[in-house]
Amino acid sequence: MEQIKTVFLLTLLTVLFVFIGYSFGGSNGMLIAFLLAGGMNFYAYYYSDKQVLKHYNATPIEDSSHPVYRITQKLVQKANLPMPKVYLIPDHTPNAFATGRNHENAAVAVTMGLYEMLNEEELEGVIAHELSHIKHYDILIGTIAAVFAGAIAMIANMMQFGAMFGGNNRQGAHPIVMIIMAIILPLAASIIQMTVSRSREYMADEGAARMTKNPAGLQSALAKLENYARRGHEIHNATEQTAHMFIVNPFSGKKTSFGDFFRTHPTTEDRIARLEELKYEIQ
Repeated sequence: MEQIKTVFLLTLLTVLFVFIGYSFGGSNGMLIAFLLAGGMNFYAYYYSDKQVLKHYNATPIEDSSHPVYRITQKLVQKANLPMPKVYLIPDHTPNAFATGRNHENAAVAVTMGLYEMLNEEELEGVIAHELSHIKHYDILIGTIAAVFAGAIAMIANMMQFGAMFGGNNRQGAHPIVMIIMAIILPLAASIIQMTVSRSREYMADEGAARMTKNPAGLQSALAKLENYARRGHEIHNATEQTAHMFIVNPFSGKKTSFGDFFRTHPTTEDRIARLEELKYEIQ
């Protein structure tokens, strides 16, 4: 089922790219966009995880005695998963994400701030959450969405620039149409991120609670992370295109005119409440 969702997402993004290419440059633009989308599909599937890790300057943890590595190793045995690569991000804002295309090529990355702020029980809850994403193949869809959302935002800027300075074009769209599309495309990028689905966060929370048999650890961790994020602290180099990958939105402290409409995550309060309900099921 997850493979079908991935193919659907890639197809949808390819069609969108071809449409953009036609609007921007007619038949030639459509061909260029199709070739570009094909290359991006290949790159996103095989290399997008490495790009995201490099963007956040993540370095691998190879010391098996390191608490993050040790906790991950313990949890993968419970979850019956291969050991992912474990990374540390040199940033004092607490957060974490998982990436990779499948169980055998996965990675868990935590910030230095997460490691410094959380106790072992809370750290276990966060890592279990990320491993749950890996188990359900959420990471592939999330990472691909991040790559394409960034590309769409970039193309929107190019179209706006071209409309202002390139004039009308027999093969392409009218400059006014291009400006309208330049406004709409970033919204499309946000919608793509939301198709990654807020429900996946609930599923990963539940998976973590069942994996650790301790919903309270993740509840406490989420509360700490949300409180920190709401003070306006952001991860260095954080982007809107990769925000949905983190366990807590790194831009929680920002107020938007659209309120919760374009949220990439459920509210932390709702997540904590659902975990509270699980306590009665998990003994």
